[in-house]
Amino acid sequence: MAVEVVVPNVGESVTEGVIATWLKKPGDWVNQDETLLELETDKITMEIPAPSAGVLSEQKFAEGDTVEVGATVASIDETASKPEGAAAAAPAKAEAAATTESKPAAAPAPNKPTFAPADNAGKDANATPLARKIATEHGVNLAGIVGTGPGGRIREQDVLASVQNNGHAPASETAATAPARAAATGGDRSVRVERMTPMRQKIASRLVEAQHNAAMLTTFNECDMSAVIKLRNAYKEEFGKKHDINLGFMSFFVKAVVRGLKAQPAVNSYIVEDDAGKPALQYHDYCDIAVAVSSPKGLVVPVLRSADQMSFADIESGIKDLAVRARDGKITLEEMTGGTFTITNGGIFGSLNSTPILNPPQSGILGMHAIKNRPIEDPDHPGQVVIRPMMYLALSYDHRVVDGAGAVRFLVAVKEAIEDPTRILLDL
Repeated sequence: MAVEVVVPNVGESVTEGVIATWLKKPGDWVNQDETLLELETDKITMEIPAPSAGVLSEQKFAEGDTVEVGATVASIDETASKPEGAAAAAPAKAEAAATTESKPAAAPAPNKPTFAPADNAGKDANATPLARKIATEHGVNLAGIVGTGPGGRIREQDVLASVQNNGHAPASETAATAPARAAATGGDRSVRVERMTPMRQKIASRLVEAQHNAAMLTTFNECDMSAVIKLRNAYKEEFGKKHDINLGFMSFFVKAVVRGLKAQPAVNSYIVEDDAGKPALQYHDYCDIAVAVSSPKGLVVPVLRSADQMSFADIESGIKDLAVRARDGKITLEEMTGGTFTITNGGIFGSLNSTPILNPPQSGILGMHAIKNRPIEDPDHPGQVVIRPMMYLALSYDHRVVDGAGAVRFLVAVKEAIEDPTRILLDL
C-alpha cells in the first residue's frame, strides 16, 4: 500500500513553498518520522518527515519546484521489505564521517577542487541539480568538492566557492581567451544569477510594504552606556554562575523599551479595521518584543512573549534560544508572529547609525548601534569635556499612529533607563 507524503499546513499565511533539498531518493528505505526533504517557505525552512516506514517509491517534484500546501510530493510503499543492512546504514555513515574528521588530511580540501571537462564533472557525486548545472558550466569535477549540505551533499554554494577560490573560468571559455579577458579587464568579471529564496522574497515584499503603506519617520538620540557597562562588569560573573547565561546589553534594552512602551502606549499599538471596516487602533496591555536575529537564510524576527513579565535572566535565555534555533533553521512560524514592537541591533555588525524599517503592522522599531568612545559634555561638571562610551539610538515610527512628541518621549524614556539602570530596577 502506498502512503502519500503531503505538504502540511504550517499557518494561514503560508500557502506554498519551494523544495530546497531531497534527503532521500526513490528506492531508498525510510523510517517513520525520518526527514525526507527540506521545504523553504517565505517565513521558515521546515523538514517534512516520512508518515510511515517503507521504500520511497516516487518523487513527484524536483528540487527547486514550488509546491502548494496540501500537495502530494512523494509516496512510500509500506508493503516493501526492509533491505538487509538498512538499519546499519546510518551508523556506518556516522562512522565514516568520524573517520574523516579524525583524519582531516585524507579528506579532499574544499578549496582545492579538481577541474575536468564538463561531461565528466563527477557524475556519481551526491549533489543538488543546481550544483551539477553550475559544475557543468564551469567544468568542475564534483568528486573533488566536499559538500556542506545534509549528509555531505554538495550544494551550489560549495561549487561557487570552489570556482571563486580557484579562479576557474566557465567551461565555455577557452584556455586562450581566459588570459586575454583577464588581462583586458584586470581580473575576473564573471557574474551569476541565484534564485531568491521564499524567505528573501518575503523580506523584500514586507520592506516595500512598510515604506509604501506607513507614514514612516525616524527620530534619533544618543545614550551614555557608562552606567550599564559598569553594572554589567560588576555582576556579569555572578549573574552567569547563578543563571547559567551571560549578561548582555540586550536585556537592558528590552527592559528600557518596555518602560518606554508603558509610558507611550501608542508606540505599542497598530492600525486594524473595526467591525464596520473602518480604521482603528489596537492597543496592547502586554509587550511582545520582536528581536531581529541574523540567520544564514536572512533576517528573522522571533518574538519574546510578555517581555514585560520577564526577568533579566529570562530575556537573555530567551534571546539566546531564539538566536541558536534561527541559525539552525528551527524557528517556528508561531514564534515569528504577533510582536507588538521590534528591536534590531546593527551595532553587532559595526553600524554607527541607521534608519530601521518598520515591521508591519507594528508602529515602532528601535535601532541599536555600535558603542563608540566620543567626547561629550560632562553631565556632572558642565562646561568640561569627557570621553564616554556612546551609542546612537534610532526610533522609526508610523506617524499615522504616533505623534512626533510621543516618539521623542519614548526614545528619551529608553535613554533615561539606559543611562540610569536603577530606574529599571525600581520601575520608575
